[in-house]
Amino acid sequence: MRRPLYTPAERARRDATRWTLVQGILAPVQFLVFAASLALVVRFLATGDGLAAATASVVIKTAVLYTIMVTGAVWEKKVFGRYLFAPAFWWEDAFSMVVIALHTAYVVALLADIGSDRQRLAIALAAYAAYLVNATQFVLKLRAARLETPAMAAA
Repeated sequence: MRRPLYTPAERARRDATRWTLVQGILAPVQFLVFAASLALVVRFLATGDGLAAATASVVIKTAVLYTIMVTGAVWEKKVFGRYLFAPAFWWEDAFSMVVIALHTAYVVALLADIGSDRQRLAIALAAYAAYLVNATQFVLKLRAARLETPAMAAA
């Protein structure tokens, strides 16, 4: 039998902290920013139009990502007692590091003027693909948490 996602104490801390609400708000905001940015990036790559909008959108997406990562680390500390890599979210956190690295690589390339606009936006697309994998990880984890009853967690 596998360990439940939350112990009763962790579940109580999760439900009591305001950071759970913060994450619940930021996650869909980040997805909306991602969707808009993806459309702008694809538009530029397909047509050559809208470079400034595409660039700004990737920078905004990166800022939102950093915000959700920092607040998520605070949430994890409140619930599990550590800022990152709690056993229940180890793989999600590990892949989040890949997502952050790719977004950061885009910003560094932009600020240092490394590569062409298309090459930099290709980095952004790789970051977005990784983000989709990571978002899927979290959605599946949240679904598992909803299916896990408190009685199961106590057992």
